[in-house]
Amino acid sequence: MSDRGSHEDGLNAQKYHGQGMESNSNNFDSGQQQQEQELATKMLQIQSKRFYLDVKQNRRGRFIKVAEIGADGRRSQVFLALSTAAEFRDHLSSFSDYYSSLGPPNPDSVPEDGKLKSEMMLKDNRRYYLDLKENSRGRFLRVSQTIPRGGQRTQVAIPAQGMIEFRDALTDLLEDFGTDDGGFKGELPEGRLLRVDNKIFYFDIGQNHRGIYMRVSECLMSFDPQVKNKFRTAITVPEKCWGNFRDILAEYCDKMGRAAAGTTPAAPTTPNPPAHQDMVSD
Repeated sequence: MSDRGSHEDGLNAQKYHGQGMESNSNNFDSGQQQQEQELATKMLQIQSKRFYLDVKQNRRGRFIKVAEIGADGRRSQVFLALSTAAEFRDHLSSFSDYYSSLGPPNPDSVPEDGKLKSEMMLKDNRRYYLDLKENSRGRFLRVSQTIPRGGQRTQVAIPAQGMIEFRDALTDLLEDFGTDDGGFKGELPEGRLLRVDNKIFYFDIGQNHRGIYMRVSECLMSFDPQVKNKFRTAITVPEKCWGNFRDILAEYCDKMGRAAAGTTPAAPTTPNPPAHQDMVSD
């Protein structure tokens, strides 16, 4: 079932958008949600699941949000740049061909982890893992979106029988809106790291449908080989406020430097106004 365009779909879309789906998005830009414009949407019913494919646009460019609503009402979603959606569409074709060649499920031939075929897509600092899997409920394609170094992980699961239908819906949207992501076209700076005692701070520059950002993550190093290094919470700083972020850090550095030196900041001085000069006419 592809884009229905019926009154029933309109009601479904209203219900979907009224369930708070946006509140779970990777929104690091306060107020950005109100600036998003929905350009198109498709709803797919695949077995007991509903999938919404929304083409959205904000001041940074266009992207596709894929949202899954299970039979129990659970919601999950992933975000795809238009160029990534095009790559995903091509993978759906190859996964579907492979699925068709498998024949009936055979529990004796399933790998221990259930994976039958896997691929990975990389966009900026986001990784997308595509895993065709099999379990007691059947075969499905799991699409996982991750951000390295302590980032958030989200995923959707598409029943294997619906991969072609899903691909065709993506194709329709990409034919209408193209594969140009918009946004920054240059090369992003490489990541940096800073070692302080037993900690490492990572500074990674990335870009997604919301724009360019810096992700700062902290890793606690362990000197015990049997204990894994542990990543802690990361913060994401939008590019538009890097200057303010820098100024606040510089102010703290200046104040702490003066405190360590035992001095206090000098009182601001107001420059003397320029002396009055009489106007001389020719």
